[in-house]
Parts: sequence; structure tokens; C-alpha cells
Amino acid sequence: MSATDAGAGGTDIAAVLRRLIRDVQDYPQPGVVFKDITPLLADASGFTAAVDALAAGHDRIDKVAGIEARGFILAAPVACKLGVGFVPVRKLGKLPGPTHAETYQLEYGTATVEVHVDAFAPGDRVLMIDDVLATGGTAAATAELIRRSGAEVVSLSVLIELGFLGGRASLPGMDIRALLGL
Repeated sequence: MSATDAGAGGTDIAAVLRRLIRDVQDYPQPGVVFKDITPLLADASGFTAAVDALAAGHDRIDKVAGIEARGFILAAPVACKLGVGFVPVRKLGKLPGPTHAETYQLEYGTATVEVHVDAFAPGDRVLMIDDVLATGGTAAATAELIRRSGAEVVSLSVLIELGFLGGRASLPGMDIRALLGL
């Protein structure tokens, strides 16, 4: 699916995203260019087009997994659009009750994500949603949590892929759909 075809009614979703996602220099640390999606979220037609594009072409999905934190904002309306449940994948210690946890490497250290042990039924077909695919560590850890639950990862859909960071290499064989590649 091309970025031009991704939007509802033929909307050029890549152009919408370029217009409504702003770069914030040196955030959260010097040298980083943060992709701020809040202008997109504040624009009703742009946000709707993004949700429609993230959901497009995903049939036979049982659950949508949103990756903390901005992935939640996108995944919940995608789940509603697809008529399926939403599952939050959270940072360590944020979910009550029994969880599966997966630790992954960051540039300097590690991080852990969790999901409730009963979030997915065996055989569930799961669409993962996040705002940005960067190095792929969080997405790979999320995919492992889903598989550990006996469910199947169908695809990862993101607003933006930062291709220069090589995130796809962390997700071999996975269907990855980015609405905007940078």
C-alpha cells in the first residue's frame, strides 16, 4: 500500500502527515529531532485520515495492540474502526494483575514492556500500532509478548518510519506499513 493510497477517499496521507507533524529540535536531548504528533491529533480531518489509513487493508483482525504511549492514542480509534478490541502494551509496572514482560535493549540500557496475560486468546490475529518505527526494539518486544500469549502478529502499522535507524531489521518477516517514510 502506498502512502498516497492509504488515506480514505484517496487522501494523500503522506502530505497530511508532513503538514501536521512538526519537528522539535534537541528534544528530549541535544541532537534528537522529535516528531511531535500533537498538531495532527488536534486536527479533526487529519487525525481521522491518519486513523483511516492505519486501519486500511487490515481485515480479519481480532485485536489491536497499542504501544505506550502515543501508540495508545492511535490504536484505540483504529480498533473502534475495525470493530475489534484494543490492548495496551505498557511500560513495566503500569498494569495491574498478572502480566507477560519483555525486556529489550536501548542505546544506553534496557527497557521493559508488559501486557496482561489474558489480553490475547490463542489464535488471535493482532495488528500492532505505534506512532514511530525507529530502531524497532519496542515493536520487537511487543511482537514477542503477543506471540508468547499464543496470538499471531499480523502487521505493524505506524505513522512514521525513520528508515535511517534500521528498525525493519529488528522485525524480520513482519508486514510493516508506514504512512510516511523518512
